[in-house]
Amino acid sequence: MSKDGMFTVRVPASTANLGPGFDSIGVALNLYLTVEAEQSESWEVIPLSKELEVFPTDDQHFIVKMARKTASLYDQQMPPCRLAVSSEIPLTRGLGSSAAAIIAGIELANYFCDLKLTNQDKLEISAEIEGHPDNVGASIYGGFVVGSQLGNDIDLTVLHSLEMDVVAIIPEEELLTESARGVLPDSLPFSKAVEASAVSNQLLAALLTKNWGLAGKMMSFDRFHQPYRRGLIPWWGEVEAIAIEAGAFGTALSGAGPTILCLVEPGKGKAVAAELDKALSTMHVVQLEIDRVGSETYIEMPASKKSPI
Repeated sequence: MSKDGMFTVRVPASTANLGPGFDSIGVALNLYLTVEAEQSESWEVIPLSKELEVFPTDDQHFIVKMARKTASLYDQQMPPCRLAVSSEIPLTRGLGSSAAAIIAGIELANYFCDLKLTNQDKLEISAEIEGHPDNVGASIYGGFVVGSQLGNDIDLTVLHSLEMDVVAIIPEEELLTESARGVLPDSLPFSKAVEASAVSNQLLAALLTKNWGLAGKMMSFDRFHQPYRRGLIPWWGEVEAIAIEAGAFGTALSGAGPTILCLVEPGKGKAVAAELDKALSTMHVVQLEIDRVGSETYIEMPASKKSPI
């Protein structure tokens, strides 16, 4: 059945891990991927952001593939559409650009194929594609999320009340997720795994009780991934020291990097961002907010379908 009107989906960026919360903690951020879609005779993707011009403009576009894949899971065929895509999320910088694209594709299939998916359905589909629920969970639900993926069971706890300021230090250099994953060990000794788990648990407890100093300490004591990825980012230690000096209570690699995420006590983010901007002239410093809404969709009907006032 043909769908009239312009369908729009807006998906927030996300950061994951916060250090020791590897593949389980995610936070939605107020940078957005926006897709405007209407049915067409053939697939056409129009990039509205210069950074997106490198991607295919037909059915080989990643968002289109995600929409068609989602539809096929329910024995539906995704109708061709004309998509206008814009994004504020830097690519390959550890801010969830691929997760946002996955969610956008799922939302397109949900609307145009009338799938009536719940948020849990969207989470399960996207986590299966992404391999973990942190980024996709944050992009769907907004806020601060803690996810687990045990076999086919995917659980997510959403915390919308957690307050903290966020500053991102975004370098010009890219870092592919595949490269960052490639340096990780296949296994950890039991004693180190126990220690890493304790650090992750303590981080969550510290954030929930607003023990900022302890939270920052736990972020720096990650045992899961950051020690192995430091060699890929030679300037990481220097930037980390500058951020702490500027007033951040903790820093962490955002996702697989190379963006460095700084967590700051509520109300102090603007001042910290200003200090970092002065000290790090070769990098892009952005004060961000936690998005507490998650993925949103809108439908604008053509004028001929609107009822007269």
